[in-house]
Amino acid sequence: MKSNRYLLFLSIVTVILYSCGRDYTPREPGYFRIDLPEKKYVLMDSVYPYSFEMPEYTQLKTDKYHPDTYNSNLVFPRLKATLHLTYFKVNGNIDGLFEDNRKMVYKHTIKADAINEQYYEDTVKHVYGALYEIKGNAASSVQFYVTDSTQHFLRGALYFNTKPNKDSLAPVIQFVEEDIIHLIETLSWK
Repeated sequence: MKSNRYLLFLSIVTVILYSCGRDYTPREPGYFRIDLPEKKYVLMDSVYPYSFEMPEYTQLKTDKYHPDTYNSNLVFPRLKATLHLTYFKVNGNIDGLFEDNRKMVYKHTIKADAINEQYYEDTVKHVYGALYEIKGNAASSVQFYVTDSTQHFLRGALYFNTKPNKDSLAPVIQFVEEDIIHLIETLSWK
């Protein structure tokens, strides 16, 4: 009985001595520094029914699942991001294309905090469209469409090859969104 009290006393003293040794301050979660490349653009002008300026640090890859279409992926290898570009020929189906695009954007409302729309209009080049900023931890953070309303319809959706985290991805999303806006502003139909 006496030895049990001694062990209990010794255990309590040991815990007190070790717990008072230093102050502990929890740290804020940190994120890796992301070195973003310098903005430089090159003209993408090939067999596609459209052309635009794309960043030098990207690669344009034809959609391997639909090689006979004009669908492609603009890959940002250093940023682990892909802008999926899907082209449709307009043939009296413009209302259906608008509706399909709206559904693709708003299916992210489950995880989105907000969806901001920004409209574009270039009457000289006949490029009309909208850019959607999907705020929050949604799978796709930026989507857009552009059309001439009579022959061409192009939509794009940005995805990252990582779990969505709005805080850590925010600088990269802003950086790539600037490139997407540049793509829209330099797009021309053939």
